[in-house]
Amino acid sequence: MLAAKRVLPAGRYLTRALSTRASGILSSVGISTSDEIYGVYDGQWKGSGEIITSTCPTTGEVLARVKTASPKELEEAVGKTREAYKVFRNTPAPLRGEILRQIREALADKRDALGALVSLEMGKIRTEGVGEVQEFVDICDYAVGLSRMMNGRVIASERPGHSILEVPNPLGVVAVLSAFNFPVAVYGWNLALSLAAGNATIWKPSPTTPLCSIAVTTIVSRVLEANGVPGAVASLITGGKETGEAIVASPDVELVSFTGSEHVGRIVGKAVQSRFGKSILELGGNNASIVMPDADLSLAVPAVFFGAVGTAGQRCTSTRRLYLHRNIATEFLERLQKLYGAVTPADPLADNTLLGPLHTRAACDTYEQAVQHLKSIDAEILTGGNRYTQPPLDVGNFVQPTIAIPKSVNPNDHIWKTETFAPILNAAIFDDFEQAIEWNNAVPQGLSSSLWTRDLRNLGTWIGPSGSDTGIVNVNVGTSGAEIGAAFGGNKSTGWGRESGGDAWKQYVRWSACTINFSDAAPLAQGVNFPAYDVE
Repeated sequence: MLAAKRVLPAGRYLTRALSTRASGILSSVGISTSDEIYGVYDGQWKGSGEIITSTCPTTGEVLARVKTASPKELEEAVGKTREAYKVFRNTPAPLRGEILRQIREALADKRDALGALVSLEMGKIRTEGVGEVQEFVDICDYAVGLSRMMNGRVIASERPGHSILEVPNPLGVVAVLSAFNFPVAVYGWNLALSLAAGNATIWKPSPTTPLCSIAVTTIVSRVLEANGVPGAVASLITGGKETGEAIVASPDVELVSFTGSEHVGRIVGKAVQSRFGKSILELGGNNASIVMPDADLSLAVPAVFFGAVGTAGQRCTSTRRLYLHRNIATEFLERLQKLYGAVTPADPLADNTLLGPLHTRAACDTYEQAVQHLKSIDAEILTGGNRYTQPPLDVGNFVQPTIAIPKSVNPNDHIWKTETFAPILNAAIFDDFEQAIEWNNAVPQGLSSSLWTRDLRNLGTWIGPSGSDTGIVNVNVGTSGAEIGAAFGGNKSTGWGRESGGDAWKQYVRWSACTINFSDAAPLAQGVNFPAYDVE
């Protein structure tokens, strides 16, 4: 049962009234349920800047008030992280892997409690919250092995008695600016690879999910302390826009990993490039699923349902566009509407809940604006299109998952080329596979895509040079739910960044080409002859 919304007194306060639902979860991860909470960690917990409020998207109750970094504390934290890097970079990589193994164990011990916190503060259902923490655990496993395999290369030299080495070394300070929708996993992807590479990390989380970052940093810091590693190797700086801008602009930060909107990503990318820093950008998705006439609908329909409705449509990889072959369109939409009709919104912490709230009131406004736009262009709305207003859902940010069929199939129209971060699925009907591929590729974004077919020829085209241009190209798998083993990221205005598995680790090191001469001569490359004579 959802708690009624609590009206809290204005002004500063030291105690706050919490539902037992919230207080139990916060206590389980060591977060105070009475006092204002420090939101800065650089080896010590502190915070004397502006207060930010964590609000539960399900009940509307205030979960905590967090003391963010003052400008002085921000500067100090960056400086301490820099000093911590100078110590940590000399730690042998396998020992860094052992520290990651311990972090993995500590996180696994608190997996369910942290997963519940994700559900409480972000709003995703419990199984997804626990799954997100499991991603952090999994990437730690990956990074433990990686710590013994971050290899360079030996390259044959054209000169006798010479060898060329490509050598990876720690990069420096990595700043991770994470988004609200994955308040734990995205940091985990970055921290694990960054630590394995020998870097120090600054985490600037979304200002609407500070509690997840505080709980995770508390766990990580205890492992670092137990191993005699400076806590600032994994610093935390909570705050708003100004805090993010200061971190992005800092010359003491070699790499900025940013997850968020295309608009802010452009600003971050330009700012980092202007000082010749490195950036990893994970931006908009606007992902499409294409369903061919030979597809197994018993697999495709549930996958599209999860892709569009899971996390209330707030994944970067959520399915936003659905392209159906004319021969199966009617049957597919009938099946999909039945699933939509059966989903019931409820407390994301309750068992069997599939639909939780949007994260903020502003997200609800965005949803309503998108629905109004669909109506204004005479789109056919098959299901959904409204907020849930009946108690107890009225105190939360609950909206109806929506399926619409716009009249226009022009991919340059606003409704197709713009991502709406809400559970709205726009559908169109195609006749030719090449047409569907063209629609898939025509939007600015390029994160994830999915093809449903049993024809090997379609598969080959889809993953080949004339196929999908996204970073994630799936076949008989939905657009959502990537594993950590492969690199995660997208192309075009999604930012070209890659995180997690594959070769993503190579972004977290600095590379040196080292030519070594072990001969008694010093020939020049390319046969250049530049004689030097002794001058008496």
